Amino acid sequence: MNMRSCNCLPGHRPQPKEIGDLSVFLKLISEKNRLQILSLLKNGRHCVCQLMEHAQLSQSLISHHLKDLKDSGLVIDQKHSKWVYYSLTPKGKNIINLIYKIKL
Repeated sequence: MNMRSCNCLPGHRPQPKEIGDLSVFLKLISEKNRLQILSLLKNGRHCVCQLMEHAQLSQSLISHHLKDLKDSGLVIDQKHSKWVYYSLTPKGKNIINLIYKIKL
């Protein structure tokens, strides 16, 4: 069967780069500790020390994951006095809300 002539997949056909980018993004957010951080930030902004306490992770590990989440546009940081607080971006809020809607 010639797949080029098949009309069974109407509409948008994802390109390999799109699929690759999506795969990288899903790996990023599916990592247990990052997902836990996103879940904690769903309830509001936190400083690293609060995230450490709630997630039971080291400061260096929290910071590493926050950098990855910031680089992906899911988290932002805001400095207040000597503290830096992390919160979800609108994209981050949308993603974590979608994740929680998934029924397993």
